[in-house]
Amino acid sequence: MDINWYGFSCFRLRERGVTAICDPLSRKATGIQLPRVRADIVTISSSSSAHVQGTDAITGKPKILRGPGDFEVRQVLVTGMPTSRNGMRNVAFFLDFDGLTVGHLGELGQVPASAGGEELGDVDVLLAPVSGPHIPDVSRIAEVISQLDPRIVVPMQYSDEGLRSEQSESLEPVDRFLKELGISDPEVTDTLKLSKSSLPEETQVVLLRPTGAARTG
Repeated sequence: MDINWYGFSCFRLRERGVTAICDPLSRKATGIQLPRVRADIVTISSSSSAHVQGTDAITGKPKILRGPGDFEVRQVLVTGMPTSRNGMRNVAFFLDFDGLTVGHLGELGQVPASAGGEELGDVDVLLAPVSGPHIPDVSRIAEVISQLDPRIVVPMQYSDEGLRSEQSESLEPVDRFLKELGISDPEVTDTLKLSKSSLPEETQVVLLRPTGAARTG
């Protein structure tokens, strides 16, 4: 599997000829241009977040998932779990690519107790928010990570010098999140390449650089 981060909460997942885009970016809201990309699956975690309405750049007639439920698209099993908090609607999506599962928490809210049990099984990669107006304190995020016990954690929604917009000004650096998890020297890469057999035994944090095509000057 290849995982790329475009910025904020937007990721591209590619595995065995299937492409999923999580939370496509709106250039108007974020100042970030999402490159034209073909996708089979699009997940949108929150309809009230201005930065997840950028489906215009996506081609290929994808299946767009916006709400909770169980879905199957091109043999990828997708589970959407409601995690609303303080009136903020959010859906966390977990995508199972033939036994390799990636979880995208969106703006989190409150993860149901069942999210750590047999309903989801193993979560291999967790895309976890760091900051934002609807994101709980990093200590709560750390609790959720402990609950789901993924092999790899990829932070999202944090300030980065390559991302400049009005929304990015409200984001915090990733440092506090790393300190909460006790991480001092995380791996940093452009593309996270992994397979089920290459997953680490202990939870690791990987920082992805925003893909160049999505940056603004």
